[in-house]
Amino acid sequence: MDKQNNKLTEQQSKFHQQDNKSRPRGAFIVIIVALSPVIFYLYKSFPDDPIWETSFFTLSTGYGSWFNFAWYICSKLVPLLLFLIWFFTCKHWWHWIILVPIGMYSFQLWNILQQNKTVDEVELIYILPMMMVIVPFVYLIRAKLFEKIRGDDLKQFEEDLMENKSFWQQVKDLFR
Repeated sequence: MDKQNNKLTEQQSKFHQQDNKSRPRGAFIVIIVALSPVIFYLYKSFPDDPIWETSFFTLSTGYGSWFNFAWYICSKLVPLLLFLIWFFTCKHWWHWIILVPIGMYSFQLWNILQQNKTVDEVELIYILPMMMVIVPFVYLIRAKLFEKIRGDDLKQFEEDLMENKSFWQQVKDLFR
């Protein structure tokens, strides 16, 4: 009985050590998520002029005004930040699919920083190849997991893929 209590105490102390290590990181993530609306509305503090002059610097932008430029940046940076937090803290098997919106927002932000005038227009060209790799990869992970859970063999899975099914039947199969 005494050995069991010692073992339990060791496990509890390991748990508390891990918990103490993750607290600052968790607090930092909570603060970022809580401040995300404030970060998003930072664009309102930028001037509505194409040239921003202060006693330290003078900057110009090609977006008509710094207000517009800051709005574009904030509208891409905040969702990208939240998706990155979600991706790195998610423990589910499907978290790899979050890379698709992360890639989309990254390409859009890069396009804005390059000061291209075609904001939110050409990113689909870059995202489609990424989706062609990630989506089948995630579905394959799902198939392997469900094979282990339900004991299905992959031949039956391949036969299911080859069947002609209606849209609603395919949706129902996703949740079986």
